[in-house]
Parts: sequence; C-alpha cells; structure tokens
Amino acid sequence: MVKENALLYETQGLSGPLEAVPLLRKLLGGRDRECMTAIHLNCKNRINSVEIVSIGTLNSSPAHPREVFKGAVLANAAAIILGHNHPSGDPTPSKEDIEVTRRLVEAGHILGIQVLDHIIIADDGWVSLKERLLMPIMPT
Repeated sequence: MVKENALLYETQGLSGPLEAVPLLRKLLGGRDRECMTAIHLNCKNRINSVEIVSIGTLNSSPAHPREVFKGAVLANAAAIILGHNHPSGDPTPSKEDIEVTRRLVEAGHILGIQVLDHIIIADDGWVSLKERLLMPIMPT
C-alpha cells in the first residue's frame, strides 16, 4: 500500500458520497473489469490511504473481508468507504453487491472499523448503497 501524491487526498475529509465519487471515478472509471476499492479514513473522516483490494472479471469482483480489511488495519483506519465499478455502465446494485456489503459491514463491526458507505461507479451515474438504505445498521 502506497500513498499516491498525485491523487491529493491527504487533507480531504469526506462527509458523504458526493465527496467520495470524484476520487472513485478517477480510480475506477473506464476500467474493463470490476474493481473493488477501499478508502481508509481516520477518526475525523480524513483519508489515510486508498487501496484497490480486488480486481475481478467483467461482471464480478470478489471481495473477501480478509483482503478488504487488511489494508484498513495497516492504515490504522477508523472507517472505510467501499467503491467498485460496473463496466456494464449501469450502477444498479446487484443482489451480490448487497450481500457482500452486508458481510463487510458485519466484519468491520467485529474489527471496530465502520463501513460508512459502498458506492457503485458506472458510466450512467453512481449509486450509494447507504443512501438507498441497502446497508445494514450495526448496533453501537
């Protein structure tokens, strides 16, 4: 994992999906395969680092909790925002997208790393699973 100075995210704070979408578009836009990205945030929601955690196929990107949270733990992240692309151009979440999000939220809860959102990027727009109320709410 490397901090990429060209992305200029070190001082950027994220308060919602609107702030994360441009960064995710820069990382994931135009790719021909699905890729899963994790934005690692400190306790003030400032970006510590960004990592591509999975590169998949045309219509799937396996995201095992072990791989997703490895970088977050190493980055001393308090929270993460997940993002992945849909090369098809349609950002509509699949049932697999919703299920993997549920598993990652549960794993993050166990680790003490909150999953704030999962954003799907596509040519035809983007979708925040949090805004669509498709993410489980974990007890505090």
